[in-house]
Amino acid sequence: MITLRQIERLWDAKDYRRMLNLLMDMRPETSLRATLALARPTPVAAMAIIRLDELNQSHAPFCSRMIRVILAAQDPDGGFGDPMTTALCLRALMCCCGLGPAIDHALQYLAALQRPEGLWPKEPLRRMPPDPYVSAFVLHQLADDHRFAETIQTDGALAWFSAHQGTLDPETARLCRSFSLRRGLRRCSSLASLTSTLS
Repeated sequence: MITLRQIERLWDAKDYRRMLNLLMDMRPETSLRATLALARPTPVAAMAIIRLDELNQSHAPFCSRMIRVILAAQDPDGGFGDPMTTALCLRALMCCCGLGPAIDHALQYLAALQRPEGLWPKEPLRRMPPDPYVSAFVLHQLADDHRFAETIQTDGALAWFSAHQGTLDPETARLCRSFSLRRGLRRCSSLASLTSTLS
């Protein structure tokens, strides 16, 4: 398990790929695709905040430093470059108090980028084709947050994943199982059926 001191040392050395690998070790979203897409300062800072929050270390000064990195990277449209990075940064911001405007802006960005079938594209252009892996990553990061559920059309995404469960690659299927569990099987019967069909 990575320690706060290791996180700080890797950040100061700008060894973002190694830091990300250690922060994501043994997590459902761990994959080569995620590492390639997220081994940059802003998403690594977000992952650090998420891990520090999980370790009850969000009070550490380093966490405040990472929050400043994320807030400085937020684009005027509310996003952080692409849907995966935005979802990760949004989840990190949701770990903190008093960041409502930044959170609301990022939620609106994801809502505007969501395609009619409920999925997100890989690139931050709504006209691009939907990407199941990116969409599963977004849902994995945020599906259990009530603000996300109130802003995003999750039913469409869940229906799409349910209808296409036989065609999903293993990484996407693993993320689907994970976001289903994170959201809570008792709260939505469609998730229970999705989990059983993806197993």
